[in-house]
Amino acid sequence: MRYTLAEIREKRASGELKSETDWARVDAKTDEDIERDIASDPDWQHDLDPDWENAVLVVPPSKTPISIRLDADVLAFFREGGAGYQKRINAVLRSYMDHTRKRRAKRKSDAAE
Repeated sequence: MRYTLAEIREKRASGELKSETDWARVDAKTDEDIERDIASDPDWQHDLDPDWENAVLVVPPSKTPISIRLDADVLAFFREGGAGYQKRINAVLRSYMDHTRKRRAKRKSDAAE
């Protein structure tokens, strides 16, 4: 089922949609409680003391929505991989683009010699 943002806000306002998060418990946690929770979480074991010194902000390029016709078997192949199939199609196209640009640049440099 899909809902628009307006429908979700309406459901929240009417009480039909309620958060399952115990916000009072979250708000009552101290920094020490949060640190202890993180330290005991196995998903954080390798990231307890991250080094942010060399972190770089990466803003992904914007996407342009288009309509494209693909062969049914090509689309089925990508969809079989589950969610994110459009990203995988984009990655394949980007790989082709990068390879083609390198090949063209090499031809230009070879021709200049």
